[in-house]
Amino acid sequence: MRRSALLAPVGALVGAGALAGWQVPAAVGGQPRGERLERMRRSPQFRDGAFHNAVEAAVAAPSGSALRDLVFGKEVRRPTRPVPLVGAPDFSAVHDGLRVSWLGHATVLVEVERKRFLFDPVWSDRVSPSTMVGPKRLHPVPWSVDDLPELDAVVISHDHYDHLDMMTVRRLFARQPSLTFVVPLGVGAHLERWRVPTANIVELDWDERTTVDHVEVVATAARHFSGRLRPGGNGTLWASWVIAGRDRKVFYTGDSGHFSGYERIGAEHGPFDVTLIQVGAYSPYWPDIHMTPEEGVATHRAVRGELLVPVHWGTFNLAMHSWSEPVERLLKAGDDIRIAVPKPGQALDVDDLREPEGWWREVA
Repeated sequence: MRRSALLAPVGALVGAGALAGWQVPAAVGGQPRGERLERMRRSPQFRDGAFHNAVEAAVAAPSGSALRDLVFGKEVRRPTRPVPLVGAPDFSAVHDGLRVSWLGHATVLVEVERKRFLFDPVWSDRVSPSTMVGPKRLHPVPWSVDDLPELDAVVISHDHYDHLDMMTVRRLFARQPSLTFVVPLGVGAHLERWRVPTANIVELDWDERTTVDHVEVVATAARHFSGRLRPGGNGTLWASWVIAGRDRKVFYTGDSGHFSGYERIGAEHGPFDVTLIQVGAYSPYWPDIHMTPEEGVATHRAVRGELLVPVHWGTFNLAMHSWSEPVERLLKAGDDIRIAVPKPGQALDVDDLREPEGWWREVA
């Protein structure tokens, strides 16, 4: 057999690996420079070359015990049967009131007073710069990108891969070239690396705001961190978000540890018709940067929420807890508040809700 024939399979594997990793440098994103960097340096949250939390948060370094628990823990971290999905609703009529559709993990479509906002959209199979490694979906995205209606804005909470996905950003922009992206300070550098024009990007510091017709979008504080190449580098800002129409209001936590700033957000911007609260991917190894379900209930109360919809659970295995544990703990801690637990893709009309059906118990 010729040497070239022997090496062909090796060459094919190397070529496949190179093809699978071609997008990694671009997916890592861009570096803030010029006027963007100067604006970041003027932020009250920026000092010593990085952004900081109002209440400092420890970002745990990888440890042997954490890795061991993640790999060998005995929790049931994935559903045992397919997760039930709901197809896209009819978007031919614009919704006048308030409707939210959870599409899995932290991706949520909010329709408020005839405006449509998509939070932290991720359609990729893995939350990673690579298509070959990294946490993989436990269920498909219930809708295709083409199922989405015309959007008024995409809102990003921070630059981690499970919240900011290059391939999804590119698909959304290609589909709607006029689309506006509202992001925390510095995150625009990633979008520009992915060929989103500066004119399409609105970057905000905490307590800054922009408007989409009559609806106000306000960046508010969160307790987290950032970094795509070096997690914890904190070279871009992170945020929670307020969406305020004339009559209806929504609060989205993004990723955050619990902190006293929620009382201020509630006092300045509440009450809220709906809170979209991060309840999953918590761990004793990183208590400052992700809330437990009980802390999620406390956050809902602090911001003066009416209906709580849990997010950041059920789609990717990112921590050591069981797959359905976040919702069970949430319902127990919040037995005196209104909670809706939609199936992925299910559109919830906030004014016409039923009690949670317990669908997750059938597949857990």
